[in-house]
Amino acid sequence: MSKAAAQTVLGFDYGSRYIGIAVGQSVTATAAALETVQVRNGKPDWLRIQKLLEEWQPDAVVVGEPLNMDGTEQAMTVAARRFARQLHGRFGVPVHHVDERLSSVEARAQLAERGQLDRADHPYAAQLLLETWLADASLRACATTQSNVDGH
Repeated sequence: MSKAAAQTVLGFDYGSRYIGIAVGQSVTATAAALETVQVRNGKPDWLRIQKLLEEWQPDAVVVGEPLNMDGTEQAMTVAARRFARQLHGRFGVPVHHVDERLSSVEARAQLAERGQLDRADHPYAAQLLLETWLADASLRACATTQSNVDGH
């Protein structure tokens, strides 16, 4: 992504009890953990999610897809995709997906390294998956720019 196309993006680490949320921006391809939103009786706290969308005014959102280690889908993959469709349907925001395998494991490892294992890992997992997506988007943009420069 070029600097002219700077974007704010929210990342969601969907879970059956909690959803971790992070905010990132495309210029530096970095993100910061925001908060955890509860899921009660299978329903996310849509009011809190709406307030975050209003506050940050993201250009898009990224929802992690929890896949098995071999890349196959699991029940949580289906639930995360449903959540992504609901985000788009309720708020009209563009939704992207990113493979989130091991994001929660990595988040817990980083928190342990900082002596903060008592913190909820959900927003940190959202931060990691969002940074992964932003880095991939930056690489795609660089490849597109290079192709245009090379005349391809």
